[in-house]
Amino acid sequence: MDYLSGLLAYFMENGSLLAKQTAEHLGLTIVSVAMAILTGVPLGIVCTHYRKLATIVLGVTGMLQTIPSIALLGFMIPVVGIGALPAIIALFLYALLPIVRNTVTGIHGVDPSVREAAIGMGLSRKQLLTKVELPLALPVIFAGVRTATVINVGVATLAALIASGGLGESIFGGIALNNTYMILAGAIPAALLAIVLDNFLGWLQGKNVARIQPGAWLGIWLSITGITLWMLFSSVSHSFRAGFAPEFMVMSEGYPGLRKTYNFQLSTVVLQSGLMYDALHAKAVDVISGYSTDGRIKEYKLFTLKDDLSHFPSYDAGITIRQEVLDTYPQIRTALEQLSSKFTDADMIQLNYQVDVLKKSPASVATNYLKRIGLFRPPTQKPIAVIRIGSKIFTEQYILAEMIARLIEGYTNLKADVKTGMGGTQICFEALASGAIDLYPEYSGTGLEVILKQKHLLPDSVSKNPEYLYAYVDREYKKKFNIRWLPPLGFNNTYALLMRQEQAKALHIESISDLKRYIESK
Repeated sequence: MDYLSGLLAYFMENGSLLAKQTAEHLGLTIVSVAMAILTGVPLGIVCTHYRKLATIVLGVTGMLQTIPSIALLGFMIPVVGIGALPAIIALFLYALLPIVRNTVTGIHGVDPSVREAAIGMGLSRKQLLTKVELPLALPVIFAGVRTATVINVGVATLAALIASGGLGESIFGGIALNNTYMILAGAIPAALLAIVLDNFLGWLQGKNVARIQPGAWLGIWLSITGITLWMLFSSVSHSFRAGFAPEFMVMSEGYPGLRKTYNFQLSTVVLQSGLMYDALHAKAVDVISGYSTDGRIKEYKLFTLKDDLSHFPSYDAGITIRQEVLDTYPQIRTALEQLSSKFTDADMIQLNYQVDVLKKSPASVATNYLKRIGLFRPPTQKPIAVIRIGSKIFTEQYILAEMIARLIEGYTNLKADVKTGMGGTQICFEALASGAIDLYPEYSGTGLEVILKQKHLLPDSVSKNPEYLYAYVDREYKKKFNIRWLPPLGFNNTYALLMRQEQAKALHIESISDLKRYIESK
């Protein structure tokens, strides 16, 4: 009951934001499906008369369905930028297959005897299509439209990661913060939206819509699409805007705290953390919430703004591991503590650069670095057990996970199983706490706020004293979860505001305070 009351309280407190996100989500779905209908139904009709064309069209639309959503959205950034437009294009492509396929199937499914009778009555080819084939095929076509609509409601949540808005903002922000209320605040309206739209289309289908002339349908869809497009794009033009990751938008040391510390307001959009750099490089945004050790800083010639008011806390990297694993295999501690203080921020930037830019594999980069610092040792012992190593879904974690695996296999009689790309903090931590994995790399600031939920400590001396912060997180993890932090690795991957070098230089922006002055002068 307390959980339900807490969820209701969250809905009440964030009602206006959720209403805005729901409207954006609905707009993206309506426009993309409307475009898919206007394109897919005529295309399906043409395909019924040309079998070779049908094979090609259905093959291409089927192939589009196999492309991962986030990959397609990421591809859109350098082509059409960020916001509603690339999201609508991607959703339109995903909606084509069920509409085209069902149109072809529905028309082919018309009883041949009915078609022959209509031709015998003197109906022209156009009349046969509009008065016989389409009305009889309409239930099947509507089934395709309903399928496409439900699919697009789901995919539209991912579109939030390229600044298109929608309920995905709450979902991904909740995942990053381990906030179930926030996740459900996005997921529940999205599920209800899919149900409502599906039932509405079912109701519409039962109203004998076959009597409505094609020209009237065209006018209806164009009107809906035009109004929705105007709503989506009416407020997207900004002369200067920031692109922030979902977690940065809601974490206290992220944008909310930054706004209080520096007392300024930015025009912001939400971007997936891996896509922020591409958006900044493509000039779709002007400043992003990057990471201080990211290799793309060097590749894209980005400038790190000085945090002159010391807002961002320390994010010292370490290895979190269950105490049970250390007790069972104490040799793991000896092997992994060799990495303690073996990295600098510059080292990590270079390692990330090799993977992100030079396209080397994380495994080869990890192995070469261990060789350079004299820690690499090939496996020589027969393994007696398997240690499962997790990682979050970004380059630095992949590299660290591979290094951990090499050390375990080289210095112990254990085999390492690396499970990369497990998502964000919540997924990795839950996997560790439940025993699905045995260890994974983590950061002290993340542990403090996201897992321990002690964000009130950040403004105090804890955030200004990296050693104390790390020790505090280790102590609390042990007490609450029976999980330990091995000694820090030596680098601090804290948040940083990044701009393109040429733009920062042209605007005379070197620090976050300079950015504030520029924003206020506009």
